[in-house]
Parts: sequence; structure tokens; C-alpha cells
Amino acid sequence: MTDVESRAGGVLALLTERGQTLAVAESLTGGLVAAELTAVPGASRAFLGSVTAYAAELKRDVLGVDGALLEERGAVHPEVARQMAQGVRRVLGTDWGVATTGVAGPQPQDGQPVGTVYVAVAGPGAGGGAGVVADRLRIEGSRSGDRAGDSGEEAGERVRAGIRTESVQGALELLYKELIGNAGGQGGEQGGGNGCLQP
Repeated sequence: MTDVESRAGGVLALLTERGQTLAVAESLTGGLVAAELTAVPGASRAFLGSVTAYAAELKRDVLGVDGALLEERGAVHPEVARQMAQGVRRVLGTDWGVATTGVAGPQPQDGQPVGTVYVAVAGPGAGGGAGVVADRLRIEGSRSGDRAGDSGEEAGERVRAGIRTESVQGALELLYKELIGNAGGQGGEQGGGNGCLQP
């Protein structure tokens, strides 16, 4: 089991224990966060669905991201990620929303270098009570590794795939952190001796 699969299972277990639901808005990850979540047996108890909003128009028209913000700053911005998370939560009627936006490459976008990614979580008590939090991930494309004999195109695709995979991990990590930080406000739950939540 990979770290991403383990984290996906962990967040779904916490959400299921609480009777809470989740939706995802994805841009650069193009459905990969939703794919990781739905690979977990029983995911439908907490995961309701996702919106892949690759185009700025969908971010604006479906998720409610401010059009002026998109025009002025572009899609690769922390406030865009926050508004995407809030928007998918509102549109799909869930307790929690997660969003990804960024630059997987091969070229920079909106003045941001390849590997710049923003992930956001919206939900009850997220961000220390603000309701939404965003994190910037700085993903080194070279971490995905060039292989001897790769063409430039193959190496570029490997870097792109690595950035997208690490973005999924970053989104799930942020959600997990917010869920754990939010545990104190959940009635009927108490900390178990091994750090797990107990009903």
C-alpha cells in the first residue's frame, strides 16, 4: 500500500466515523484525488463526488471562483484554491471540500514555475476556525527522476506525473491534518491510546 492509498483510507475512515461527507475540486490533478479516494472500499459512505475544473471558465461558472481574481492573478493562486474548495463544498452539499490547482508543466503558467501547487481544504473549523485553509506545495520536478536513455518528452512526462502524484498526496495530507485538528470539536469522540479516534 502506498502512502497516498494509506492517507486516502485514513481520511475516509475519519469522515465515516463522524458521519461527514467530502467533495473534491481538481485542476492540475485532473481527477487523481477522486481516483485515490474511490479506490478505497466503502468510499461512498463519505465521498460524494468531484468536479474536474481544468478551464478557468469552469472554476468561475461551476465552482464560483471570482472571475476578476482569475483574470488578475490566474488559476495558480492560493485564493483560487480556497474558493475552489469552498465552491465544491457548496455545489455538492458536503461537510468538507478539497481543491488542487497548480502547474504540472511542461511550461510555466500564470507567471508561476513548474511545480508550484496550491491545495486547499474547506470545512467546519478548517484553518483554525476560518473555515478554509490553503497550502503552497513546492514540488521539485527533478524528484520524479530522469532515467538514462529517456527522451526529453519522456522525462517531461515523468516530471509532470510526479508533480501530479505529489499534489494528490499534499491535498490528502492537508485534509488529514485539518480533520485531526478538528477532532476536539466533534461530539461523542475521544482520543484513543494509540492516537486513533475512538467512537
